[in-house]
Amino acid sequence: MKKNKIALFDLDDTLADYCGQLLDDLQKIASEYEPTPELFKGQQYIEARRHVITSQAGWFLKLKKLQLGWDVLEIAKEIGYSISILTKGPYGKHTAWAEKVEWCNRHLSDYIEGVTITHHKGLVYGALLVDDWPEYIEQWLEHRPRGLVIMPAHDYNTKFTHPNVVRYDGSNIKDVKAVMIARFKEPALAGKEEE
Repeated sequence: MKKNKIALFDLDDTLADYCGQLLDDLQKIASEYEPTPELFKGQQYIEARRHVITSQAGWFLKLKKLQLGWDVLEIAKEIGYSISILTKGPYGKHTAWAEKVEWCNRHLSDYIEGVTITHHKGLVYGALLVDDWPEYIEQWLEHRPRGLVIMPAHDYNTKFTHPNVVRYDGSNIKDVKAVMIARFKEPALAGKEEE
């Protein structure tokens, strides 16, 4: 039986609204005199608060769905990709690993065939990666020169470009679908297992 090509989907800020929930929680503990919190700016006090917030039991379970990722997920399902989750496991937060799997069981059971939690996304095989984080995209593409990446648009990935990456901002769904279909129809390399 021929297997469909594999589409790997990230969770945080791809299918689940990690930053939205984190910013809400940071606002709740901020002083009225502090500026609005900004993520990924290297501010040590924000990073410390982020660690405390995301280390709480149950935090990952309450993440809401992120529409950009779900748009792409629906297309992948429609095209016929074999869909799996590929998410990074936070160091030292083993409860988060279990919660990510539970989140997938609650929200994705009709879509996915499996969940992989890893420290290095470049180790996992697939024809398509849907991910928001440039570093993880680069890790993955380093080992997959033919791979296609759909990148949900966020402020922190605006400047990232790569010939194999299509940035999805909600307005270019037809372009995203077209490249996903083209990638799905590409033949597998001779002597290689179908992607």
